[in-house]
Amino acid sequence: MYLYNSATHKKEEFVPNHPDIVKMYTCGPTVYHYAHIGNLRSYIMEDVLEKALRYEGYNVKRVMNITDVGHLASDADTGEDKMLKGAKREHKSVMEIAQFYTDAFFDDCRKLNIKRPDVVEPATNCINEYIKIISRLLENGFAYEAGGNVYFDTSKLDKYYIFNDHDEEDLAVGVREGVEEDVNKRNKNDFVLWFTKSKFEDQALKWDSPWGVGYPGWHIECSGISMKHLGGDLDIHCGGIDNAFPHHTNEIAQSESYLGHKWCNFWVHVHHLNTNSGKMSKSKGEFLTVSLLESKGYDPLAYRLFCLQSHYRRNLVFSYENLDNTAATYEKMIAKIAALKPNEGAPMDQAAFDALKQKFQAALDNDLNTSLAITAVYDALKYKTDDQTKLAVLADFDRVLGLDLIEKAAKKRKELAAAPKAGGFAIVSETGESDPQVEAQIQARQDAKKAKNFQEADRIRDELKAQGIELTDVPGGVKWKRA
Repeated sequence: MYLYNSATHKKEEFVPNHPDIVKMYTCGPTVYHYAHIGNLRSYIMEDVLEKALRYEGYNVKRVMNITDVGHLASDADTGEDKMLKGAKREHKSVMEIAQFYTDAFFDDCRKLNIKRPDVVEPATNCINEYIKIISRLLENGFAYEAGGNVYFDTSKLDKYYIFNDHDEEDLAVGVREGVEEDVNKRNKNDFVLWFTKSKFEDQALKWDSPWGVGYPGWHIECSGISMKHLGGDLDIHCGGIDNAFPHHTNEIAQSESYLGHKWCNFWVHVHHLNTNSGKMSKSKGEFLTVSLLESKGYDPLAYRLFCLQSHYRRNLVFSYENLDNTAATYEKMIAKIAALKPNEGAPMDQAAFDALKQKFQAALDNDLNTSLAITAVYDALKYKTDDQTKLAVLADFDRVLGLDLIEKAAKKRKELAAAPKAGGFAIVSETGESDPQVEAQIQARQDAKKAKNFQEADRIRDELKAQGIELTDVPGGVKWKRA
């Protein structure tokens, strides 16, 4: 497998540090609000990467943090703690907010077929780990105390910018959005490892430390949690592209200064989900949730497919029109699979299975090209082999894709079999509604098509559309719903 490594800016063959395990770390959510679908794009693609590694025979241990303390409104270590902000908004305690939105996050993951990581660790569980790391950084001269806080000293590094080079002027106060002057810092790039109450008097969660009562900075938690569960080296670290700087840059700085050696081999960053007005953002109040999509009648797995149709290193533009197109594609894909006739006693066409699997695996091995992996699904449907082999191939692919292809197809097959038929033609309402007038028009359209009067069939379809009725042609019938 070849993956694009953000640290080297090129595709590299993936070779794990240890032959018996792949150590994978994922930056988890800050649980002060619902995850928006832009956040969830990252988790979908990271899920596909984990499943692709397992598909190819690797033993993967994946760890994810839950940020329930210490993530400030600005990545420049300024502003209000996001968790405290959420607690004030909903008149609850910080821990009540954390538990509610952690549960909501994993519920969204379940709907999107995102596997729960092997280890999920809240930041508040690992205070001792952070103190241990910070203490050694102070001893080794990589950190200093100022104004009651502990800072990492970036001037002690040979190279600070790992993913992108920034001009010093770009980080000047008032030039880069979110950067405010901190008079305690020796260098503009220095970041906080530990805050004391001298910084925020109203902080809800505080712990004793050698530097006073306070709480950890955001960046230290991922280093501490990763080392606690995965030791002193990592194979893959994942996150959204907006985490590359400063969060992942700071993680590398503190981790390698603490350990004294290279920490992580591969950095995999998923790019933004944009709307027509720019990047989706909770801070701007511009975000869509899985629950909102469901309320509008979308299957969450249609959104998963929407993400898989694009490469993870390209920005993806969301609109309801684009999602409608993907939802229709997903429906047609399931319908084509539903038209296959299972024959569980039939022998496997091994040559066909191997040829199709080779193409699918080649797509995954090429920097997780999920768009080509979806193309491999259609290739399997068109391949000249028996239906049972096709179903076996698609079930194998879905171990990675996570689109419930076989389950959804089986359900559709049952729906069509149970639906009332006229001349072998099924008319199925997607919502279970019964409307004799609509069904009569659909049947009239089918009769026109059978008589090859396609002009009349199109006229009826347009008439139904004007009434707010959407039709989807499926094998053996038509599904309809009100727009």
